[in-house]
Amino acid sequence: MIFNGRFNKLLLTSVTVLALAGCAKEGALDVSTGVGVNVTRTGCPAVAVPDYTGDITVFNPANSTDASAIDVVANITNVRSTCNSEGARIYTEASFDVYALRSNAEGARTVTLPYFSTVVRGGTAVIAKRVNQVTLTFADGEYRASTSAKAASYIDAAAARLPEEIVEKITRRRKPGDPDAALDPLADPEVRAAMARSTFELLVGFQLTPEQLQYNATR
Repeated sequence: MIFNGRFNKLLLTSVTVLALAGCAKEGALDVSTGVGVNVTRTGCPAVAVPDYTGDITVFNPANSTDASAIDVVANITNVRSTCNSEGARIYTEASFDVYALRSNAEGARTVTLPYFSTVVRGGTAVIAKRVNQVTLTFADGEYRASTSAKAASYIDAAAARLPEEIVEKITRRRKPGDPDAALDPLADPEVRAAMARSTFELLVGFQLTPEQLQYNATR
């Protein structure tokens, strides 16, 4: 079918998690004065699109998942972020593009799709979530449409800051011969737990129904 060929030509793959902004690390060993690791870290959250939420397929009729029933396919791409970590609250803004392809180019048409933005702490704890909408406008005779959207978050700067005792454990210089000279401080369970508590992510993706999510995960 011509329509299936058009869809094959459009790159609409699930967007895996992309760490676009967040904690930056620089490891350096200085054996002249003792062994230590210098860590540079910011409180800015990583910005990412979770697996299986970077694209959405709309069917007509809605209860069908046959290729012949595909109405509109859209995907999120070009995710980028800015972050202001100065002050008591860290503000992060993520912007992204949405590209869509429809099966029938006849007539002008607008399609509105829901997307979410979620702040996650420690990789598992959702501390905030918002659902917004993005609208795409297809011109008469056009199969493709695109637009841009944004998501934003505020994070308590104190919550994103490592405790001083944990920073000391990570950065303390160790001399050869010290009992813990060969130990990785980041392998310490207490350090790992503190790092997790102070690590945040801003996740964006399409707000999918259970059926749409299952389709993305199993196709």
